[in-house]
Amino acid sequence: MITLFELQNAQILGLLFGILALGVYVTFRILDFPDLTVEGSFVFGAAVAARLITGGFDPFFAIIMAILAGIAAGAITGFFHTTLKIPKLLSGILTMFGLYSINIRVMGTSNLPIDSFSATPDATLISRAADALNWFARLFGQDASFGFRDATPQIVVGVICVIAVIALLRLFFNTEVGYALRATGDNEPMVRAQGISTNKMKVYGLMIGNALAALAGALVAQQNAVSDAGDGAGMIVIGLAAVIIGEVFFKDKNNYRAFIAVVVGSVIYRLIIAFVLRYGNPHDFQLWIALVIAVALALPMFKDKFNTRLKKTSLGNGKGGGE
Repeated sequence: MITLFELQNAQILGLLFGILALGVYVTFRILDFPDLTVEGSFVFGAAVAARLITGGFDPFFAIIMAILAGIAAGAITGFFHTTLKIPKLLSGILTMFGLYSINIRVMGTSNLPIDSFSATPDATLISRAADALNWFARLFGQDASFGFRDATPQIVVGVICVIAVIALLRLFFNTEVGYALRATGDNEPMVRAQGISTNKMKVYGLMIGNALAALAGALVAQQNAVSDAGDGAGMIVIGLAAVIIGEVFFKDKNNYRAFIAVVVGSVIYRLIIAFVLRYGNPHDFQLWIALVIAVALALPMFKDKFNTRLKKTSLGNGKGGGE
């Protein structure tokens, strides 16, 4: 039987990786740009945050710098594509490859632990959240002792960050620039005919998508208390799986609800992985993940076929009844 700890851990990772999935949604779905940069910008955000936190900087400042690092990564990919005319896929691959070396230089090593139990006990957002929960508990006369490794502070941080990101995305995509960015992904020639620079819109979209990936990396690094240069492997596939699952089960054209669906899809994906880890052979983990993602990506096709067959059946029954 799967344990409560495993379910909580799946929820935490689902929320944090949901921010990454939102970044993938912006580039792949809204901008229609297959951007592989996120595999590098995810680690870039983690590396910047870990290096600053271990250097004694405030975790909020570390998060801001991680987001700026992601923005820079997206801008580089945009420069490759819009200015140097490098194809979309190759632009992201080039930036991703270059970021691997940059990430190691930023950390000074391939693996940088974040020691939250050092002379700076409030080194991460999670430990700050634990302190805040303990303060609230004592305020109401309750005896609580939440720590860095407890699930509650991690879930609180994840929920707050997800709500903030979705709110900001909703505000942005209701602006004139946001509408232009969405239109660029839907019909680029039409947007260009309106005198709008589609190249700028592409760069803006890539900057937003990679900023979210870097934010997710910074949060995951604080949750795991470590940043590793190899953590970015497979992030684009994980993000796409979350997007696909969210769209299948919670399909909605409204951007606000679509953002929520992506995060829910990320949580569902992590729950599936938790069950695979619990009941599957650890040696077959990568195989199971590949199968889960393949099924997730194929779900839209199965759903369309099911809906088509259902419509044919209902039409056939209607004809029969009419006769």
